[in-house]
Amino acid sequence: NKVSGSNAYVKSCRRDGVTRWSDGNTVSGCDGGEAFVCNSQMPWAINDQLAYGFAAASIPGLTEQQRCCACYKLDFTSGPVVGKSIIVQVVNSGPDVNPNQFDLQIPGGGVGIRNACSSQWNAPSDGWGQRYGGVSSRQDCYSLPAAIRDGCLFRFDWFKGADNPTMVYSKVTCPAELVARTECSRSD
Repeated sequence: NKVSGSNAYVKSCRRDGVTRWSDGNTVSGCDGGEAFVCNSQMPWAINDQLAYGFAAASIPGLTEQQRCCACYKLDFTSGPVVGKSIIVQVVNSGPDVNPNQFDLQIPGGGVGIRNACSSQWNAPSDGWGQRYGGVSSRQDCYSLPAAIRDGCLFRFDWFKGADNPTMVYSKVTCPAELVARTECSRSD
């Protein structure tokens, strides 16, 4: 269904990760359905200091409808990514995401509470690596399907293997590159 305050809903894909569903009523792969994250919805570097990506988020005072499809700039303040920023589009509420937390959608980053990777990619029951945290090295990314491997490598290349770095965030206008991958933008 259409997200309130937006022009649409975050587009999902068929099991192949490429063919998009034409409506938002297809049941999620997490619930035994056929809607999955599209392969294009993974992070990428713009340059050494800026990246784009997608996230689940919990923002106090905002409902799921109010934060879905919105974009936020995360400025990292600790760890190997201090001084770097990523602009993310919120594409999921994440039932296990804490307030003021952004759970970056990174292939091989851990499937968390809901695992559709097993049915989409024939991944192990806990995904690749640990259920929470994912793979532990760049080399482990090569166990992921080629179609999503670059997203995993991003974690160890641009993101320097950072593990839950602290950050400050601010709402920003969504870059066209993110909107093109989800076909969802907000009017507020």
